[in-house]
Amino acid sequence: MSRSDEVFKEALVGKKIPILTLDNKWHKLFTQSEFTPELKGLEKNLNDLLKRQAKLNTETKELRKLKKRLMDEVVILADEMGEHPTKKQDKEMADHKRLIEECNEKMDAYEEEMVELPRQISQLNNQLMLITMDVCYRKLQQNTKELSEIEEWISGIRRELKKKVVRKQEKEAVINRLYAYMHDIFGAEVIELFDMQYDPEEKYRKKETAAQAVSPEKQDKEPEKAEQAGKTE
Repeated sequence: MSRSDEVFKEALVGKKIPILTLDNKWHKLFTQSEFTPELKGLEKNLNDLLKRQAKLNTETKELRKLKKRLMDEVVILADEMGEHPTKKQDKEMADHKRLIEECNEKMDAYEEEMVELPRQISQLNNQLMLITMDVCYRKLQQNTKELSEIEEWISGIRRELKKKVVRKQEKEAVINRLYAYMHDIFGAEVIELFDMQYDPEEKYRKKETAAQAVSPEKQDKEPEKAEQAGKTE
């Protein structure tokens, strides 16, 4: 037994474990590949025991009903027989006693099995729980490792992004200075001859225009503000 099984077993001591195969949440814990033959086997065995338990409960109830009916008929038959019963009545009485005895034997056997079944169900269910905890523990470890790797990758990208932003700002500053010097020295007409693709002044004009643009929600509120101002006046 592995160390993890020992730890999990200690964690389960005194805990009331629900029947896993009857819980839909348990089935959602596993992917198709994780649902191993061992898990499938335990699931089938546990479900078979649960079906057997349900069947015994139903049959025991039916046997009790049958026994009660037979005993009621025996009382009626005894009254009818009197001191001089017929052969037919004797046979009916014997058949009823035999059937009652068979009911008793079956119920005794069922009772013994019903005492043992809960222990077997609990044992299989705990075994299934141990394997479930082991699978989930491994999944947690794997996902935690992958999460750590992703977080490290994101941190690296952020650091690289910050460096790129700083370099971008530095390049923009250099271009702005060069553009300004060339514009002052050579004038706008000469600058146009160089077919400059980067015009910082044009860039900032576009930013200002975008910032001053009124959003649709703001435009909708302007008439309301004007109307309220008129009422105030």
